[in-house]
Amino acid sequence: MSSLLLLTNALQPSTEVLPALGLLLHNVRVAPAEGPALVDTPGADVIMIDGRRDLPQVRSLCQLLRSTGPGSPLILVVTEGGLAAVTADWGVDDVLLDTAGPAEVEARLRLAMGRKEITGDDSPMEIRNGDLSVDEATYSAKLKGRVLDLTFKEFELLKYLAQHPGRVFTRAQLLQEVWGYDYFGGTRTVDVHVRRLRAKLGPEHESLIGTVRNVGYRFVTPEKVDRAADREKATEARPKPEGSGGRDAASAASVTRKGVEVPVEAGTRPAKS
Repeated sequence: MSSLLLLTNALQPSTEVLPALGLLLHNVRVAPAEGPALVDTPGADVIMIDGRRDLPQVRSLCQLLRSTGPGSPLILVVTEGGLAAVTADWGVDDVLLDTAGPAEVEARLRLAMGRKEITGDDSPMEIRNGDLSVDEATYSAKLKGRVLDLTFKEFELLKYLAQHPGRVFTRAQLLQEVWGYDYFGGTRTVDVHVRRLRAKLGPEHESLIGTVRNVGYRFVTPEKVDRAADREKATEARPKPEGSGGRDAASAASVTRKGVEVPVEAGTRPAKS
């Protein structure tokens, strides 16, 4: 018998959300489908989320559980119409229709718990790129060991770009992935957050977030940033060609006489041939 946690705001969870669950011999606990309510909730073998209504809120809850939750497998319960909205970035391990029978529910629970045992690693991922580290467990980012003072959306934006180094995202894509498709603000919001994020990264590392003109933004790996900086330093260190007026007036000049270069002291005129 497994320990299951069902997150729902339904008045009759057992019969309303997933009727087949009541026919199985599992210990089912119910908690509100809200982030703050999960702080003191004990762990479970599998967490099931009621996704039959309010999909934008459910998506945010799933992502929150994936990044800061206890690491248990997440199974989302949806209606047939809700299947079209679920994508990989929701962070769930499996999806169940609310009309699924007992045999299917039992099989999916067994597979979810089996995958967890095989992987054996349920800790949130820490993203590292050079001197930058992004910790999903603590919602913190460090640069050369210094903690960056980021807002929630600045952290989410940095994390999403760092998860896909080199990939170019349009402003509309970032708006949907970071702010959610229920956000009605314009793409100018992305530009504002990128500018603030670069300012907090500092002049030395602001180029980690690169601009692709007329397209959007991308995360530039530190190695490429360093190579670009080295090329710039090499260009600056290159000796500049002397101009025609850069010679000392007292230095020796030269004229060409019948194809032969003859030195002439400054202030004198060459003799006529």
